[in-house]
Amino acid sequence: MKKSNITRRKFITMTSLGVAGTYVALQSGLVEAAMMRSGGGGMGGGGSGGTIYDPPIGADLKVLPELQKVNNAFNLEARIAPVNLNGTTASLMTYNGLYPGPVIRVQKGEMVNINLTNSLPFTTQMNLLGYQRNITNLHTHGWHVSPKDPSDFVMYDLMPGNTKSHTYDTGMLEPGCLNLYHPHKHGVSAEQYWGGMVGPLVVEDDIATLSGFETHILVLKDIALSGSEPAPHDMMMDYMHGLEGNIIMVNGQVNPRLYLKRGQVQRWRILNASSARFYRLSLDSHAMNLIGTDGGLLNTYYPKSEIIMAPGERVDILVKGTQSTGNFKFRSLPYSRMGMSGGDTITLMTVTYKGSVSPAQSLPSTIRQGAARLDPNKLMIAARRSLVLSMGSGNGYINGQDFDVDPYTIMSETGTYEIWTVSNQSGMDHPFHQHVNAAQVLSVTGGDAGYASTYTSIPAWKDTVLIPKWGSVDLLVPVMDFDGMAMFHCHILEHEDIGMMGMWHIMAGGMPM
Repeated sequence: MKKSNITRRKFITMTSLGVAGTYVALQSGLVEAAMMRSGGGGMGGGGSGGTIYDPPIGADLKVLPELQKVNNAFNLEARIAPVNLNGTTASLMTYNGLYPGPVIRVQKGEMVNINLTNSLPFTTQMNLLGYQRNITNLHTHGWHVSPKDPSDFVMYDLMPGNTKSHTYDTGMLEPGCLNLYHPHKHGVSAEQYWGGMVGPLVVEDDIATLSGFETHILVLKDIALSGSEPAPHDMMMDYMHGLEGNIIMVNGQVNPRLYLKRGQVQRWRILNASSARFYRLSLDSHAMNLIGTDGGLLNTYYPKSEIIMAPGERVDILVKGTQSTGNFKFRSLPYSRMGMSGGDTITLMTVTYKGSVSPAQSLPSTIRQGAARLDPNKLMIAARRSLVLSMGSGNGYINGQDFDVDPYTIMSETGTYEIWTVSNQSGMDHPFHQHVNAAQVLSVTGGDAGYASTYTSIPAWKDTVLIPKWGSVDLLVPVMDFDGMAMFHCHILEHEDIGMMGMWHIMAGGMPM
């Protein structure tokens, strides 16, 4: 166990910046500045009354570019590039010069090759946590693939000017899942993700009842600028809270317009690619029919008036055109992730009616055959684990241990089932993400009742789950197929960077599942 709440690395860094001393005073003195930077949202939508973002209707929603293979490989390049953000040219951290990154679309069962080149500028500059800013790597968030090199192994350093080749066997992926790729270099992952390095991974499905629907990938992302660059993580409060921006976008656009026809059914595949912002989604005068979550498609559709999405979560919904004319706001309603009243109201996108289809399209009663919830009472449970998330003195902890000093480690065997109780001993929600293996939610204590009732009742597979402030979640975790060293952590990546991450050592053993 660690002996000090502030690591030697952080103490040296704070001293060099002239801010060492009483850390509590540092925190309290920067609350107002954090709120001002993010237009009232820097506290996580926590201020009284919050902020209302209701910008004018923008351009038509753009289709995100898809990355094409060259010599049987997807080539990703991490580089700084100029990006038009709502009329302002910003210099962002990107993949292939695009914000968000290009769509990588694959078929289940193919061997996928991704070459990542680090073209970030040369520097020896360290960030506030003492990590070199231009070192990166790659994580395929949500993919059920090997955590060993050269697949989803996230403990390597890719230096500027170098290229790393990855190979993924997608034979165990679920068709129809929406995932994401982003950096996972401990200590700088939050800065790079916040600055723009994130993109969608799509595993195609062959569901006939979905094939006729117009489909859109919607990437929700926010950012704040300092001049023409992403606002920096330049105070520890930025890591303790996680940065939220005052530019809130869908597919890199502010309040784009999406056309919908009366009688039409559209499929929206939505990714929360924000660093710390939670979204409580609603669509005026329309139901959002949930057909898929992190791990893939559900058995049928589940009508929802609201859907909460924490950072890293994904949902797949069907929207039916039940109106005739008019504009309807796709919004995020007030939600407090930090234990305070109020929150932001954000118009994310505007749906405009244009024409009709005849005959009207119907919502399919069956989406995916065989999707079902597992009954833990009928399974042999190999282990029951308790993971406690907490924060203090500029650090994040799992079971009281900081990843930088003494990472909490789980030892599991493939071919087994485990039950994890993840508890939150802090006044802030934490999205808990485990690599490689998705889980089913057994129970939720605390937090939003709608979120809890949804994920404890439907046959959803989740690799990212909202753990409510002062609450807990029980997860049924199948340890399937792949051995190697994986990770589990808070997906407010600032919290991962300050230590709220553990190591999951999965060993070959048990019976194939």
